Amino acid sequence: MSVGRQAVPIRAVDVPIRWHEGMSIYASEPFLRAFGDEYGWIGGVGADDRLRCVLPFTIVRMAHVRMARFRIETIPVVEDFGVQEERVFLESAMGLLRAKGADLVIPASTNTVFRTFPKGAIAAPYSSYIIDLTVPLELLWGNISHKYRKDIRGAEKKGVTIVKGLDRLDAAYEIILGTFKRSRLPFISYKVFRKNHLDLAPHMELMIAEHEGIPQSCTSFHFSKYSAYSVHGGSILGAVPGAMKSLQWEAIKSFRELGVRRFDLLGARVDPAKGSKQEGILLFKRYFGGRPTEGYMWKYHLRPLKSAVYSLAVRVLRGGDIVDAERHKLKSDPSPADC
Repeated sequence: MSVGRQAVPIRAVDVPIRWHEGMSIYASEPFLRAFGDEYGWIGGVGADDRLRCVLPFTIVRMAHVRMARFRIETIPVVEDFGVQEERVFLESAMGLLRAKGADLVIPASTNTVFRTFPKGAIAAPYSSYIIDLTVPLELLWGNISHKYRKDIRGAEKKGVTIVKGLDRLDAAYEIILGTFKRSRLPFISYKVFRKNHLDLAPHMELMIAEHEGIPQSCTSFHFSKYSAYSVHGGSILGAVPGAMKSLQWEAIKSFRELGVRRFDLLGARVDPAKGSKQEGILLFKRYFGGRPTEGYMWKYHLRPLKSAVYSLAVRVLRGGDIVDAERHKLKSDPSPADC
């Protein structure tokens, strides 16, 4: 459906930023440098030349295709930054990325939920589950489902303990790799896994749930004062029941003590099929007291030929990307008022 709207005077330009702890780790230069061959920040500038928003990005080169990716959604820097304005900004940002030589914008990382998307994008509804860590600890505990609280207490009674530290990278990698293999999914090499953790060490945490000295479950987290994010995780076959839930509860308490304001359980698909693995993932996050933030995941073809190469490759290797899998749930191209 075509959407009529008044022109909004905002344009996309390259901007530097001064990152601080009150911003997402995914907007920081160390993170962007670690995960992109090229990186930067696109600013939205209004008619008065004042900055109104920032959008961090990376560009990854694979074969002869240059793929842009957003690591977090558009960051407003003014209170009155509206959805319609953001949509026009994103359309301008596509032109800037094309000028930088990017061939396409691939789906963003799973923590990223946009309020809207540019005209011409291929989009799908998407959500994330976020826990507010500024509330009292008793309320956080009470927001967890009765069954999950019972499982956490049960794991503690069985002697499950939570240990922290990047010195456990070897054990964590084996657990996560095994989890991915059981789901027939690819995972990064140990060399890349280790480098990613060590490069971000001041803003990286690793937690492992152990029982009688044997690792059961693990999760690695990115964090700043703005938010903590569950990144990679997994469990061994036959893990002690409640081990992962106990780990997540310990993480919630730990990050709250550090003054982190949010705990992001990362993405979840909207209205997954009943009984599916994706529904299980969504329910895990919901039962931990996470509140849904709904919006969109999208991709954009900047150069049709190179974009077709990506689309073919991802279809052959993985049966398509997340937008391909979920785009049928988008009823129409929503107006900014509906976003």
